[in-house]
Amino acid sequence: MRALIRRVLCASVKVDSQTVGQIGQGLAIYVGFHMTDIDEDLHWMSKKLLGLRIFEDDTNKMNYSVSDKKFDLLIISQFTLFGSLKKGFRPSFNQAASTEVAYRKYYEFIKIINSQFIGHIAEGEFGKDMQISSIDDGPVSIWLDSRNKSY
Repeated sequence: MRALIRRVLCASVKVDSQTVGQIGQGLAIYVGFHMTDIDEDLHWMSKKLLGLRIFEDDTNKMNYSVSDKKFDLLIISQFTLFGSLKKGFRPSFNQAASTEVAYRKYYEFIKIINSQFIGHIAEGEFGKDMQISSIDDGPVSIWLDSRNKSY
């Protein structure tokens, strides 16, 4: 499982010109699933991203997590996180989970987050063409990969 985590002042997602999710200050999280991901990957990712200390304290040191600050989360599925450019210029997505598997993993991940997080959670719509707007804060962007935990 991979996640691109962006610290935002606000973010929203639209499907067919309708806003389906929006948040205030918090994290915009793009998640993608590998074909071999297991439940352990989802639990590791949820623990890691809810504990990431990327919000500043009074001395401008990154000491607070989204959970500490009780900020918001926007979670968006994005299979292109598993794009590979090993051959040429067109990305290959053959390492991404199938649509059916990724759908189950996405909603299971949201369920896990819901069980661990007391703040507001918004989400995109799986498999839909989405338009995402955000005001990045920092900018702060973090890349996590459950198959490479050395980041």
